[in-house]
Amino acid sequence: MKITDHVHLVPDTVANVFILIDPDGLTIIDTGLPRSERKILDYITNLGRSPHDVKRILITHSDLDHVGSLAALQKASGALTYASQIEAEAITAGQNSRPPKPGFSMAKAIMAAMRPFYKATPFQVAEYLTDGQVLPALGGLRVVETAGHSPGHVSLFAPGAGILFCGDSLVTDQNGIHGSRSAVTWEAEKAREAERKQAALGARIVCPGHGPVVMEAGGKFPM
Repeated sequence: MKITDHVHLVPDTVANVFILIDPDGLTIIDTGLPRSERKILDYITNLGRSPHDVKRILITHSDLDHVGSLAALQKASGALTYASQIEAEAITAGQNSRPPKPGFSMAKAIMAAMRPFYKATPFQVAEYLTDGQVLPALGGLRVVETAGHSPGHVSLFAPGAGILFCGDSLVTDQNGIHGSRSAVTWEAEKAREAERKQAALGARIVCPGHGPVVMEAGGKFPM
């Protein structure tokens, strides 16, 4: 699904996977559940590109639905891989970066039922992302520390294009943009800080980990 000339959303990967197109190659943001790599690689082929055009894979956080196909995509492409140190260490261990919250939720029940069939391959991330770092994609893609949903969560903001990739620090639906869902939030006050920080960026397009892309996003952030 084309979002702009330089940003595409791969459909049907549970957590949203974005492909950025630049003169030097492609960047993937998050990788969906395990076994999503075929959908992602097929989408790349349909763009008229090859797996070896992927130069970097960026991970917002280590939840299974965001890192599940990381190892397979890196093997197919040879791309450099990036995540914050906290999330990278969790990925290396094949674990979540935060303990599950006490109590029952439907999301937890679904993930528990899926666990025997979907398991992330432990993987050594090549590079750590740090707050303020600028990556060579979309004319300068800035790393924004957005801990709250998870301890080492990061978002990615392209000021020139006005596009924010917010992972699960924000979610969207037909009613607009919302904060991280409480049932899967590591630390509520930090999550609220992340909401305020991202609202102040002035993004025109918000690309979330879950939910539809929000165009004309000004004034739609949680207050």
